[in-house]
Amino acid sequence: MRYSIWPSAQQSWQSIVEVTQHAERTGWDGVYFWDHFMGDGAGFGPASTPTLEATAVLSALGALTERLRIGSLVFANTFRHPAVLANWAATMDHVTNGRLLVGLGTGWQQNEHEQYGLDLSGAGKRVEMLEEACQVITGLWEQPVSSFAGRHYQLSQAICEPKPVQEHLPLLIGGKGNKMLGLVARYADEWNMWGLSGVISERSQVLDAKCLEIGRDPSTIQRSAQALVMVTNDARAAAEFVQRSAPRAAIAGPVEVFAEQVQRWATAGVTEVIVPDIALGSGAQRLENLDALLAAVL
Repeated sequence: MRYSIWPSAQQSWQSIVEVTQHAERTGWDGVYFWDHFMGDGAGFGPASTPTLEATAVLSALGALTERLRIGSLVFANTFRHPAVLANWAATMDHVTNGRLLVGLGTGWQQNEHEQYGLDLSGAGKRVEMLEEACQVITGLWEQPVSSFAGRHYQLSQAICEPKPVQEHLPLLIGGKGNKMLGLVARYADEWNMWGLSGVISERSQVLDAKCLEIGRDPSTIQRSAQALVMVTNDARAAAEFVQRSAPRAAIAGPVEVFAEQVQRWATAGVTEVIVPDIALGSGAQRLENLDALLAAVL
């Protein structure tokens, strides 16, 4: 099992560096960052909440670390042309000396698309666009020259140089619907989803079936999951946190509660657990909670 942290984008740059460098020193495996420009007006706060941009933060974290795997969770395909993202990722893989993982999703948050004039088409079209994007990106990484004639994207004798450091730069796809799991089966090296062990197990079985339909070994896809985590010995506060956090998955209580959920995730086939830091406190308290969580599972 791998254990990764997920610093909130809605905190200071100094706080992000603090938690990331602490994770590097103390044995965590990776750091992820979300791809949003603002809060959603609900679970992730008002739109006016200051929010740091993903590609800039990931690039800087890549240069400030030496060991952690660096990943996006996940890039919204509606924000950037996939050829632009492919070039950023190839360069970023050099910055990190081969530690990058590129997470992709369809994009979903309505208010940021409306404010920036970005097209947020229906779910079916966005899945089509993501499938084409996967082909565009991997083609640019793997082929000397790449042409592509899709419904949504076109390339004409396109180049992407330098190529990534990794011979196969891994793709993660985040999603839970059947169509998205079909894309995971065809293109992804890792699948990610919010959820506790029950829903992860059910969706993982669907992914297995999608793999078998196209002749892929399901075991070749890593599986990661995350939930909001709060460390507390106050049973009432824990119950209120879980209720308040719906519909996001949430875990609250002593660190042993987290460790028990990790075991259930492992039984469901999860190979990486990602811990958001948003409910772990700040400063020394957050670092102490991170240490306690890692000690509980190791």
